[in-house]
Amino acid sequence: MTSATFDFAPLLPAGLPAPAAKWTGLAKYSFIGGNNDPDQVPVEGLIDAVNAVLRREGKTLATYGLASGPQGYRPLREFLTAKLKRDAGINCTADDILIVSGSLQALDLVNQTLLARGDTVVIEQDTYQGALNRLTRLGVNVVGIPLDHGGMRMDALAAALADLKRRGITPKYIYTIPTVQNPTGTIMPETRRVELLKLAEQYGVPIFEDDCYADLIWDGQRPPALYAMSKTGGVIHIGSFSKSIAPALRVGYIVAGWSVLSRMLALKTDAGSGALEQMVLAEYCAPHFAAHVPKLTRGLRAKLDTLMEALNEQFGTSAEFEDPKGGIFLWVKLPDNVNTLKLYQSALAAGVAINPGPEWSTDKAYAGSRLRLCFASPSHEQIREGVAVLAEVCRREFGVPARIANVEKQLRA
Repeated sequence: MTSATFDFAPLLPAGLPAPAAKWTGLAKYSFIGGNNDPDQVPVEGLIDAVNAVLRREGKTLATYGLASGPQGYRPLREFLTAKLKRDAGINCTADDILIVSGSLQALDLVNQTLLARGDTVVIEQDTYQGALNRLTRLGVNVVGIPLDHGGMRMDALAAALADLKRRGITPKYIYTIPTVQNPTGTIMPETRRVELLKLAEQYGVPIFEDDCYADLIWDGQRPPALYAMSKTGGVIHIGSFSKSIAPALRVGYIVAGWSVLSRMLALKTDAGSGALEQMVLAEYCAPHFAAHVPKLTRGLRAKLDTLMEALNEQFGTSAEFEDPKGGIFLWVKLPDNVNTLKLYQSALAAGVAINPGPEWSTDKAYAGSRLRLCFASPSHEQIREGVAVLAEVCRREFGVPARIANVEKQLRA
């Protein structure tokens, strides 16, 4: 006699997200997610760092927090204080930093600290899907601000803040990715950052600065972080090692004043982020990070060039895009009749995975014919082959591009 399988469904509370799909592996040509270049992971250096730090400090693994306290491994926080000062102009101490399990946990902690259902936040119109999804699940009202070549438009932000004030609404924060924006790849110039800080102060709204892609700038030059420029302490800054070293390590950080950082620390109930990962990063990054990043960005820039060349060859003027200032993503506009949510399904069936634009925007109609392509993970050959397959699917499903590889194609009857 066989027993019936226990049914958990009646026990599930209302409001849970849809169940996750089972993992079936990466597509043959994968242009999705924030995966990085496997050939650029500094494997040998990380191996040396593991051996060195475990021999020296391995016994501290017996203590939660490695005897560094709940904010994370102190040598890693000390490395970050020097790095943030050098690269972003941020003056902070190790006690101003909380190590977290990737920037996604940083998003969760900031949101849990500041937001309640029905609150309002201001974000960039096209932005990180992980941030959008979290706000939707929390029942937060989202006001999207259009972008241009310099990031979030200050005229649109000023108008939105004034409108909210007229309606008696004070947003809980302004979320921005000012340095290598995701998905557009723009960098907000320093003059615009000054405007943003002035508007935030005028309306009494803090800024939530996501700097997770800021290490990956082609020329290595960036404006100071908003956190560094703020005179009032009204900025929460987050960053990550996912794009500069390896995403699977799941190590990020929050920089904030103690009054708010202490509240986030009280909500971080996981007994600490992965200790070994923190130890290895501190050991590796102190001597090697500054030399590693330029090599990484050179490799990423070469892959971007391959992607843009392949799009120009296969799509011609049917694919529109701006050369991003850095990062691992290209934000592409296809003709208006292309629905990238439908294209996603057809392309995946052909072995090409893409991120459809509506999932990365507060304006689903505006982003309906846009898509985000991650160029870091696939090889140069996979980029060329994958774009060719994508173009063929696009032509078959939507009649564009009319030309593929500069050769006229006749539509099949």
